[in-house]
Amino acid sequence: MLSAVELEQRRERIAASPELQALARRQTERAAAWLARPAVGLPPKALLTADGGFCPDDGTVLTFDPWSPASHRCPRCGRTWAGERHDRAWARFGHLWLAEWAAALATVATVADSAAADAAATRAVEILRGYADRVFDYPNRDNVLGPSRLFFSTYLESIWLTDYLAAATLLREAGRLPADAAEGVGVVAEESANLIGEFDEGLSNRQTWHNAALAAIAVWFEDADLAGRAVSEPSGMLAHLVEGFGEDGLWYEGENYHLFALRGQLVAMGWARQAGMDLLEDERLAARLAAALRAPALTALPNYTFPARKDSRFGLSLAQPMYLELWEVGLARLGDPGSDVWSWLRRLYAAPTPQAETFDAYLHEAGEPPPAARSRADLSWWALLEMVPSLPDEAAPWRPESVLLERQGLAILRRDTSEPGAADSDESGTALHSPQRYASLECGRLGGGHGHPDRLHLTLFAGGVHWLADPGTGSYVSDDLFWYRSTLAHDAPRLDGHSQPPGEARCEAFEVGDAWAWVRGRYGELSRTLVAGDYLLDLVELSAPEDRVLELPWHLAGRVDLLTPGGWTAEAWDERFVTAPERFTGNTAAGVVLRAVGAGGAALTLHLRFDGTLLRATVPGRPGDPEPATMYLVRARGRGVRLVAVLEDLPGAPAVLAVRSAGEAIEVETAAGVDRHLATGTGWEIGTGPAAVRLGGLRRTAGPPKPLIDLNRATPATASASWLRHEPPMDGSLDGFDAAAPLTLDYDDQYRRSEEPYAGPEELSATVLANWNDDALFIGVDVVKAEVVVRPDEAPPLRLDNEPDDIHADGVQLYLRPEADGPVYGFLVVPAGEDGRIRVRPVSDTAGTAEMVTGAWQPTGTGWSLSLRVVPPGWAPRPGDALGFDILVNEMHPDRLRRAGQLVWSGGGGWVYLRGDRQAPTAFGRLELR
Repeated sequence: MLSAVELEQRRERIAASPELQALARRQTERAAAWLARPAVGLPPKALLTADGGFCPDDGTVLTFDPWSPASHRCPRCGRTWAGERHDRAWARFGHLWLAEWAAALATVATVADSAAADAAATRAVEILRGYADRVFDYPNRDNVLGPSRLFFSTYLESIWLTDYLAAATLLREAGRLPADAAEGVGVVAEESANLIGEFDEGLSNRQTWHNAALAAIAVWFEDADLAGRAVSEPSGMLAHLVEGFGEDGLWYEGENYHLFALRGQLVAMGWARQAGMDLLEDERLAARLAAALRAPALTALPNYTFPARKDSRFGLSLAQPMYLELWEVGLARLGDPGSDVWSWLRRLYAAPTPQAETFDAYLHEAGEPPPAARSRADLSWWALLEMVPSLPDEAAPWRPESVLLERQGLAILRRDTSEPGAADSDESGTALHSPQRYASLECGRLGGGHGHPDRLHLTLFAGGVHWLADPGTGSYVSDDLFWYRSTLAHDAPRLDGHSQPPGEARCEAFEVGDAWAWVRGRYGELSRTLVAGDYLLDLVELSAPEDRVLELPWHLAGRVDLLTPGGWTAEAWDERFVTAPERFTGNTAAGVVLRAVGAGGAALTLHLRFDGTLLRATVPGRPGDPEPATMYLVRARGRGVRLVAVLEDLPGAPAVLAVRSAGEAIEVETAAGVDRHLATGTGWEIGTGPAAVRLGGLRRTAGPPKPLIDLNRATPATASASWLRHEPPMDGSLDGFDAAAPLTLDYDDQYRRSEEPYAGPEELSATVLANWNDDALFIGVDVVKAEVVVRPDEAPPLRLDNEPDDIHADGVQLYLRPEADGPVYGFLVVPAGEDGRIRVRPVSDTAGTAEMVTGAWQPTGTGWSLSLRVVPPGWAPRPGDALGFDILVNEMHPDRLRRAGQLVWSGGGGWVYLRGDRQAPTAFGRLELR
């Protein structure tokens, strides 16, 4: 990623810096040890499955040992496992590790002063040649997310390619890349350009890496047009820097994807600079990058982990070496020695040293024991090429404070809870985190496809304990994914026993005063107010036109004791992941008090006031914890409901004596007196005796303006269903159907593809007939296809991911919505055997049941056909009714693991990846009954 001139300048800078020399020596030592071991061959194509790479006994992720491609150890039980699926799961990191090592070896060969430079260059060239010789042996097939040869997703190919081309470019600039190897690199780059360039993921964390790969390809081929596209396209680097990170600097998909996208963005911008486009020459873009580097420090928990919001890995330290490099490289490029983020970086180096996790974009320490203390000398080749000689001494101190990240909608209320006179720095003067209470409220954006239904979630970290945590997400291929993506798994309110529908909340008020601070968020009919002082006051309110059931879960860490007299009795509660439900039988008129005790004797007292029921149940623990947890839940019913909670976390004996709700006011009695809390027209008031503290900060947030005429709005598909006097025979044929108004699926823009584009109506097309009578809706489907792929009832499970196996067979997905705002009935229907039987499965997150659909299928001379009788609840049709309707035809080939694509009646085209059996109701067409 450096030119020949820059390489020479870097050598001089390394020679003048003791810290850079230490890193260079470490790189050279690691390279020598690596070269002394037997070479590892190229891995097979990577495969993502639900059982590959996981311990069959306990589900733990198997350790990635780069030197053991065929034997894989479970870190929990210690057993080793073998098999193709484990090997191909290992291959995901195996390919990435080899490319990363190629770049590391090339760096040693071109920058470090070492007698091993020639050996490092030789081995790096061997890796480059190996992939060039075999690239077309890897099939672009059965991928999960985008076209790829080596992997199952395009973004992995992009990450791999940036390291691969970094190695090749460094060697070329240093005159160490033979001509034939350079020619082979060009073949690989061109093929990857074709794959990556056609799979644009828009404003996605993965697209940052696609941009990086395309920019690297542009540098390799000296293609100015391609470089310009990678920078300036609607989903290019500029858009990601401006729109993805936003004005508050935080990536819209949350901290986990912020850190991943930020690395991709920095890599991309480095390649763009080599192509002659230095984005940081624009002061506004430099300021946006500075905000992106600062944002994770603003939201970090007091133990240096990031909050696991949205689809995040739980409990991950920001002192991970992968993250340290983000600040090293980013701050070095900005060139501001006075930035307080340098002080934040010092804190991370002084924090407890975490073992390096396995990341797609960072495998520098894979297969090596973790250092007892990590320093700048332990970082990777990338840091050696870019970081400053030493951390600047003139940096402003870092002081974490309460903050509202405006665009993200995340409000954080911090309070120092240290004892007077407690030290806040070590003997060297390095600043340490004081004991701190950290409370945050989620009142912002959903976060796209990685968002969770957790609007108004409350996080609390105090006394060194993460009392209330956002659980993030465990594994995408584990069944508990559906738990962590539910409202019930969060400390967030839900209505009527269902997870929150997708949507965004808004922050209505935020102000921080000397003794008190507050925030209020709103999500539809729900609001949540958090007032922070010596204790936390939490108020959840429902205001609805009709009675609704409001539930508020509490997932407390530590051992929880019930301080209010009373017992528990079994309670009926039939919900997935919830077991052993019980109801509290004590008197709740004066409230209920729970006390949680955590590590080191830290304690949290929770006072609850509500007019309803207190429940508890066993639920999954936090990700990575094999033990189940106990969830407490307050349930109340009404149009106007208030749930009041006071949380006390200060050291020493509890000071809160009682909590009362007196009309609109809330009274909190403490040893020092009674605090009277009241919402006012201008904000929030806390009265203690004659004194009163008034908090304002009301915010007026309007939604984006809607155009008078939206030219981009899609016109919904429409069709008609004819009335039938006599019911068709339902034998799999279309006999007895009225074919006067067929629905056709035979256009390119109706096809969602995987790796291959639509082959045309001669290879795949469908005709659908829709009829009805007073008893049912009748659907006939005739599919043109060379060979029907049937998945029989007794077929073994595919264990690919969390999607139903039947999407990977020929069949249909059918969706009905009889009422505009009513439930959706979705069905996945596939041929089940040669005798004409069908298998019906309800579509996830719909009200459909298998009993609503009957029918049969049969092969035809040109493909296969299907006839269905559908009876949704309350079927009472009338001529002129219009139903929300859609039908999708899945295409499977005999030589594939995953479906090839699908025809969609409502249209839209695009890609079939990650869609499972779902179809957004907003895409449905209209089926008119005639």
